[in-house]
Amino acid sequence: MIPLLILGLLKQNPGSYGYELLTLMEERHYTYIVNFTKGSFYYNLQQLEEKQYIKKVNQSDNTRETNNYIITELGDREFEKLMYKYGSMTEYINLSFYAAMLFANEYKNEELTKLIEIQIEQTKKKISLLEQSIDNNETISIYFRKMLENSLSHHLVNVQWFEGLLKEFRDEN
Repeated sequence: MIPLLILGLLKQNPGSYGYELLTLMEERHYTYIVNFTKGSFYYNLQQLEEKQYIKKVNQSDNTRETNNYIITELGDREFEKLMYKYGSMTEYINLSFYAAMLFANEYKNEELTKLIEIQIEQTKKKISLLEQSIDNNETISIYFRKMLENSLSHHLVNVQWFEGLLKEFRDEN
């Protein structure tokens, strides 16, 4: 999915250099969509260039020379393919925590309580980041804002579920 993000950003910001694109992905919290690292970002940028989906346009300013990128005609076609591929996918929302819950009866009660508390804490952190992104980020598109609002709603429900689970678990023990 990283190639779609890079191509899409280049369509929005032609002539950007790699670091600018990476910064936009981080500022816009695209990690909610896909996990990426600096290394995976630059690997995908290089792959896109090798496949001739993007090309360098060297621009020099007074201080340094940068490799700025633009999307090619071939890249536009790839963007269209990736938009359809990811836009038509429907996936289940699942938490790794669910797998652990399958064996909750086989796990120490106090340790399970800690896991639930960790889930509550992590989910609340995600909620806080989502709220900050929605409230303070004027660079995101209306569609991305809607997606963040949807994600926020899911996380709020998850906190309620985790808190209810914790209460039930404590009442039983």
